Amino acid sequence: LSESTVQRTSEAAGQRLDQLLLEKKVLGGPTPWDWHKDARGRTCAYASIDATGVRQQAFGGGAAEGRMPYVAMIFNPVPDLPLGHPHRPPVRTKMQARYLAGLYDLDELGLQLRRQGGQVGMNRAEQWIGLTDGGNGLESFLRRNFPRDLVLILDFWHVTEYLGELSKALYPVDEDRRQSLMTSWCHTLKHEGGQALLGELEKLELPPRKPAVREQYEVTLGYVRSNLHRMDYPTYLANGWCIGSGSVESACKTVVGQRLKLAGMRWREPGTNDMCHLRALFRSETTQWDLFWSRSVN
Repeated sequence: LSESTVQRTSEAAGQRLDQLLLEKKVLGGPTPWDWHKDARGRTCAYASIDATGVRQQAFGGGAAEGRMPYVAMIFNPVPDLPLGHPHRPPVRTKMQARYLAGLYDLDELGLQLRRQGGQVGMNRAEQWIGLTDGGNGLESFLRRNFPRDLVLILDFWHVTEYLGELSKALYPVDEDRRQSLMTSWCHTLKHEGGQALLGELEKLELPPRKPAVREQYEVTLGYVRSNLHRMDYPTYLANGWCIGSGSVESACKTVVGQRLKLAGMRWREPGTNDMCHLRALFRSETTQWDLFWSRSVN
């Protein structure tokens, strides 16, 4: 097959899939998942969203400003419970996931994601958990679309990135002191939570006459303060809940990055959108991919 044939066929499939989703259709009938239980025996369903950049090309071959497709998912991760725990799934249990990706309007994305959640029986789960980084609008997106007793968790590793920048500002050439400080902060965050970490940061003595350190300190302090309501990590860990947004970050790479961000690639908006839709379906459950090609649509 020629490259142009592959391109036309792939983008046409993405367009058909996009149209099906816009028509409020799903692939196949209800397929409720067996939601995993947390440490307290409650079944838990997760939702997450992120965005990733895709390079664009203008008409005529010139470079254009990049676009940020959203990647959203409903998923059923394996809980982080110790061996021998009564609610720990079998060792070989794998995560289940449904993905959506594209240059979405957030309102439309919310409708489609809720529809995917409904098809896999999200309403049957006793606890809903929203897991994101600190990106603008992501928390409100989850609150608006999954309001039923939703627990929002801030990606733990996103917090540590801010702490890492602060430790570098404090000790730019002393790796041992920097690592020691990071270890202490992360231990506090996991075992005592965001409020305790905030107390430690507020008592921190800053070196005088170093405005760059002060600036990074204020940025980190502001970030922690604005996200305290999502940083009760001791409780999350005790329940066996996921505290890292690695699933959706991995989805950004596997759904979008591995197909649209290879060396030298540039896209236009229609192709970006079409291929994101198709890749999201491809990376979801295999039954969804098979149903699309067999035209089983409800």
